[in-house]
Amino acid sequence: MNLEQEKNKDAIKMAWAKLEQRIRIIKQGGGKASLKELNQKGKFSARQRINRLVDNPDEVFEIGILAAENMYEKYGGCPSAGVVVVISKISGKRCVIVANDATVKAGAWFPMTAKKNLRAQEIAIENKIPIIYLVDSAGIFLPLQDQIFADKDNFGRIFRNNAKMSSMGIVQIAAVMGSCVAGGAYLPIMSDEAIIVEKTGSIFLAGSYLVKAAIGENVDNEFLGGANTHSGISGVTDYKVNDDQAALEKIKSLVEKIGHPSIAGFQRTASKSPTGDPDMIYKILPKVSRQPYDTHELLGQLVDRESMDEYKKEYGQTLITTYAKIDGWSVGIVANQRKVVKSKSGEMQFGGVIYGDAADKATRFIANCNQRNIPLVFIQDVTGFMVGSKAEHGGIIKDGAKMVNAVANSVVPKFTIIVGNSFGAGNYAMCGRAYDPRLMLAWPTAKIAVMGGDQAANVLLQIEKSTAKKNGVNFDEKKETNLQKQISENYENKTDILYAASQLWVDGVIDPAKTRSWISMGIDMANHAPIIEKFNMGLLQV
Repeated sequence: MNLEQEKNKDAIKMAWAKLEQRIRIIKQGGGKASLKELNQKGKFSARQRINRLVDNPDEVFEIGILAAENMYEKYGGCPSAGVVVVISKISGKRCVIVANDATVKAGAWFPMTAKKNLRAQEIAIENKIPIIYLVDSAGIFLPLQDQIFADKDNFGRIFRNNAKMSSMGIVQIAAVMGSCVAGGAYLPIMSDEAIIVEKTGSIFLAGSYLVKAAIGENVDNEFLGGANTHSGISGVTDYKVNDDQAALEKIKSLVEKIGHPSIAGFQRTASKSPTGDPDMIYKILPKVSRQPYDTHELLGQLVDRESMDEYKKEYGQTLITTYAKIDGWSVGIVANQRKVVKSKSGEMQFGGVIYGDAADKATRFIANCNQRNIPLVFIQDVTGFMVGSKAEHGGIIKDGAKMVNAVANSVVPKFTIIVGNSFGAGNYAMCGRAYDPRLMLAWPTAKIAVMGGDQAANVLLQIEKSTAKKNGVNFDEKKETNLQKQISENYENKTDILYAASQLWVDGVIDPAKTRSWISMGIDMANHAPIIEKFNMGLLQV
């Protein structure tokens, strides 16, 4: 038994167990009482609807389950941003499913609800796969209307995307299974087809109370915008069904009839399991993130056995660039090497740091993958680019810029897994959120920040001391120590992956053992979207 490896395993499993416990609570939505009340009305919850809709509930990949966590506490919180988003198969076809959670503030839209919906639409657009809306919402959460209504990426962007997806031929099906009011009423009607559930489903721009206030008309909600009204009088909806289950069956039937898509043609062969003990994936990442490790060992647990062809193995060793297979899919991997290496010129190079030669190698490798129609997988454990006079004189900025250029202009699908640190410009070069990875995932011990906690705390402390000095305040040793501790704790809290997940900087925090499944699903999804854009890196500084 390797004691250090067992400690590593305990640390990451404990971190994942804490998150799992949190996720179990989140999945309860507004709580058991709210769920019971919903079921008594003859309605299913968001997750019950999804489980009944998909082919296999065990093959559901949930996006943004931790969104809005620890946010909106003044209003009682908003678990999972009040909407459930998953990628799964319906009638054998890969789909995005968006389901309002009516147990959370009657499915009202918070700012993060809109952000999560937009992310769901982005996934459907990028991968050209159908999107299904299970609508049950009271509309915009009015106390926060100023944060959700008017800006570019607010509520209105959703309807813009409805229109754009329609023009692109991306199938959209909406089932109105509860309230659908005000501006939200446009979502099902801007979909290709709309289903409404009798008695529980309703669609109207203004409810009965507002109608009374606005024009003095007395009318009940059912007559105003119920299933019979919109199926037989207005023609707003296309199908009327008796209950939730019938609505789900109708969706399955409609999806089953969709023609097979064109494919991007990514290479796949029979899958092979990684080499060795499956439990080893938990043992490699050090308990203390500053400690080095050999990333080759980590990759050995992610890729199909005997599938790696490492590109420029002895050059730019702080980045590993390799062709490989994951669950049979051909991929190009760019991964940060975390052990200290010695270049062939005799220079000792720190693990997790991107040097000029490594950036140069990665740029060429990314171009190769684009040339060969091979999806890219970025494995992040990066502290940033190398600094200092030697690095600056060697042109680290232009080498880094070339790599960022290649990542930004890459046209093959990109997938990013943060296994450890994701700091500074290293986040960008290794395909952070701003560079449009098809999926951005993280392990439970990952951290995202502009720099490491120790460096940041020291910088922030100096700023605080300087400000205090200008105001005539002196710091004794005890006061300085307490302030540094306070700064460090606050900074560390915001580097924690839970914070990143709550902001939707990542699509999900996953069990390391599920990494292969997520990547495989992602490539399968991306294979629905043929690449039509030509790879062009633009001008490079040489």
